[in-house]
Amino acid sequence: MTNPKTGQIPHIEISHLVAGYKNENVLKDINLSIHKDDFLGLIGPNGGGKTTLLKVILGLIEPKSGSVKIFGQSPQQGRQHIGYVPQFAVFDNDFPISVRDVVRMGRLSPKRLFRPYTNEDESIVDERLEWVKMLDNKNRSLRELSGGQRQRVYIARALATNPDILLLDEPTVSVDYESRTSIYELLHNINQKGVTILMVSHDLNVISSYVKTIGCLNRTLHYHGEKEITNEMLKSGYNCPVDLIAHGLPHRVLAEHEG
Repeated sequence: MTNPKTGQIPHIEISHLVAGYKNENVLKDINLSIHKDDFLGLIGPNGGGKTTLLKVILGLIEPKSGSVKIFGQSPQQGRQHIGYVPQFAVFDNDFPISVRDVVRMGRLSPKRLFRPYTNEDESIVDERLEWVKMLDNKNRSLRELSGGQRQRVYIARALATNPDILLLDEPTVSVDYESRTSIYELLHNINQKGVTILMVSHDLNVISSYVKTIGCLNRTLHYHGEKEITNEMLKSGYNCPVDLIAHGLPHRVLAEHEG
């Protein structure tokens, strides 16, 4: 659906999507429009289909029914507009690779394999490292970095493709609390630079302080285009009672489960 305020087509438009694996439907009747400059945080329980949805958007899983459009195109055609940060990056500690070389990988494509990097490539790599506050570490070995620093490098690699959309699957799952907060802050800043963001997260404690809107996915999607994590949303998504006691602040308390 075209954005009534700007007249632009959505960056991502999902309509009546059903998707899954073999005989199991993981996603059921998903409808979602993500527009330019949106920053959507997607929460939900394990097995609820969050990673599956990202794979469908990337064109790695075909819908069983319904449609997914990226800038009005199929996921296979439209994923050139997407940068992706997976939940876990495979890394060999014995392989000597620098931070800058990792981010340079984002400049590669099937059309330009084995071609030398250009001055434009190097400029974009440095700029993206600056975006994630890692430019001063560009010559360090990746294996010397902390978990939070590595995650910043992987985000910079995804941004080196010059994407309009950034997809992130649990970007803070393996980092400490301080690093989590700083990663959310840098994503907020990246969004302000004009990158549309869809982020999957379990981190209810701080997510509402940084994203613009929140959805809850547990096979079906509960999304109202608002920032507040509502009690109804969490009951529907997590099947347990939840009390929200501080709106807009990084503080949530879970009520006791009945029975």
